[in-house]
Amino acid sequence: MQTVLISGGGIAGPVLAHWLRRHGFAPTVIERAPGRRPGGQAVDIRGVALDVVERMGLLEQVRGLRTRMRGMSVLDPDGREIDRSTEATFSSGRLDSEDVEVLREDLVEVVYEHTRPHVEYLFGDTVTALDEDGSGVRVDFAHAAPRTFDLVVGADGLHSTVRRLAFGPEEDFVHHLGSYLSVFGADNFLALQDWQMWLRAGDTGFGIMPVRDNTELRIAFGFESEPLAPALRDGGALRQLVVDKLASMRWEGARLAEAARKAPDFYCDAMAQIRMDHWSRGRVALLGDAGYCPSPLSGQGTSLALVGAHVLADSLARAGGDHRAAYARYERRMRPYVTLNQALATENPGGPASEESVAHAKNAMSLDS
Repeated sequence: MQTVLISGGGIAGPVLAHWLRRHGFAPTVIERAPGRRPGGQAVDIRGVALDVVERMGLLEQVRGLRTRMRGMSVLDPDGREIDRSTEATFSSGRLDSEDVEVLREDLVEVVYEHTRPHVEYLFGDTVTALDEDGSGVRVDFAHAAPRTFDLVVGADGLHSTVRRLAFGPEEDFVHHLGSYLSVFGADNFLALQDWQMWLRAGDTGFGIMPVRDNTELRIAFGFESEPLAPALRDGGALRQLVVDKLASMRWEGARLAEAARKAPDFYCDAMAQIRMDHWSRGRVALLGDAGYCPSPLSGQGTSLALVGAHVLADSLARAGGDHRAAYARYERRMRPYVTLNQALATENPGGPASEESVAHAKNAMSLDS
């Protein structure tokens, strides 16, 4: 039984662990955080990614957790409504679509609980070194004793440690898209009822949606910026930058700034894509955002993670122990799909991609091909 270390306990890693276990591998998932990460934006499961969830036996459970929006308002900088829709929202697309929008933390919890009985999880630790030889990869950890695995997969996001250790500096692969995104939760101080609000003012803007039966808000705040200096990318400085930008906004700026200042689930990072010529080197491969992050602007990061996990596990299962052949098949199958979905992020700067482009990209492969 081949052993596989998967770095990253979000969505891509545990889904890969599910499929590897089903194919007879022994997966171990390591996650830097002490447990499942709370918070995060609503994410979309679209097209062929829904087939992955269905084959896991989780589709009905996930559908039961979907967001329930009636529509959205678009506001001017003073909070006056300038447009509205009861047919679509910017976060999820058409409301009558078969696609499913859920909170990221809910999807993480569902997949974790589904895999926990059969997968080894190591929380609160991280990979610090990889040393490959002809028989495996010796992995050093920040806390646990070193272990050797047959294969290693980096599913550890935009700032992947595995990618840095195996392929080189992040700067060689990251392509900044000119903005940053912050996501955080708050009490529903706007009393929104299954209704989103979107506002843009110059080079900043936000979307607000109610969650948890309208008891909470999830706020996504974006601002245009070139890559920030390293001193500004640390958690405290970045949070203060977001607080200051929100405080300068005319409509609800003070309350939004205070929510950002207090939020225990505060998140902020660059809108960026990872573009690489190859997603594997030796016994190490990359999955999801670690190898081909499309950025939240595409709306397809979760779908790429789900589909990529299925295809990688399937490729390994078919390869009869030949990881080189497996990784090559994985890349052949995934790259056209990744390319189309990454393109969604840049098709319409400042707005969503067309419905036609999304429909084409989300269905651009078959799990059985």
